[in-house]
Amino acid sequence: MRMLVVSDNHGWDSILTDLKRRYEENVDVMIHCGDSELLADNPAVEGYTIVRGNCDSEDQYPNDVLESVEDCRVFVTHGHRYNVKMTLMNLSYKAKENSADFVFFGHSHTAGVEKQDGIIYLNPGSISLPRGRSEKTYAIVEVDKLQITVRFFDEKHVEVEDMKATFSR
Repeated sequence: MRMLVVSDNHGWDSILTDLKRRYEENVDVMIHCGDSELLADNPAVEGYTIVRGNCDSEDQYPNDVLESVEDCRVFVTHGHRYNVKMTLMNLSYKAKENSADFVFFGHSHTAGVEKQDGIIYLNPGSISLPRGRSEKTYAIVEVDKLQITVRFFDEKHVEVEDMKATFSR
């Protein structure tokens, strides 16, 4: 299984179109973690599972989504409602409450991935306004029977190799 995860494009619709063109036939799901700043009828967001961020005015986006992708439970949120800039504790309670295998979130614009209590927490960073690193990033998550591999890519689709992470399943 493969999942594309992107967040915080802040109005830059052509990057979402580019990602869709590149990946929609090669991933099982395309996930957007909020702050698209695009309306729900914008063609750039079509095909994405998308949540509402603190900068989104579109009320058609849900705050959170729990989605099953193959045999995995994926919880998606922007993160501002869970105070993710300070701690992952609130988000971890919600993840456990929903029996999530993966938690995808944005808001901080800081790319990173970690595994806690068997749950993968992934922030793909911001595809437009990164913090902590210079690269504008998104992530591809690959899941097989034995392992989970997370790769980060910049807006030109070049892998940020030092960010790659692999976890046992």
